[in-house]
Amino acid sequence: MKSTAFIHAYGDHVDTDTIIPGQYLTARTERELGAHCLEGLDPEFINRVRAGDVIVAGRNFGCGSSREHAPIAIKAAGVSCVIVRSFARIFYRNAVNIGLPVFECPELVDAARMGGEIEVDLEAGEFRVGGHVFRAVAASPYVQRIVRAGGLVPFTREELAARASGRGA
Repeated sequence: MKSTAFIHAYGDHVDTDTIIPGQYLTARTERELGAHCLEGLDPEFINRVRAGDVIVAGRNFGCGSSREHAPIAIKAAGVSCVIVRSFARIFYRNAVNIGLPVFECPELVDAARMGGEIEVDLEAGEFRVGGHVFRAVAASPYVQRIVRAGGLVPFTREELAARASGRGA
């Protein structure tokens, strides 16, 4: 399904402390985390972001601590996906675990501008910016299934239910 959204563009080495500052790690709900998303980097982000918007950034996105709070805050803020030049591996895995679609597409990063429009097709991993179509590096089919299920916990529940009913995995 295609949708049009706005781009929130950032540079290289956006770390987990700027995605969700440490003082909010005791938040009790995802909604509370989302309310402080990117506060350490862009205090106005939460006032601009709309459901379905996209974060685009440079190299090593999500570096720093291994806190799962960072991708949870992004997802809770309403961001539909994150597209970067490269991810810190622990952030990438945490994003998959909570069902946040993440893509690597260096060419798109070069074309994206803060506030620009982006057409998003998450299923195909295709994005249109400024009249150009970009195809992201595809995740493995297994990782795609985890993200489609909404994360590792819902995916595991589905797998266990399928096995219990005799449908297999």
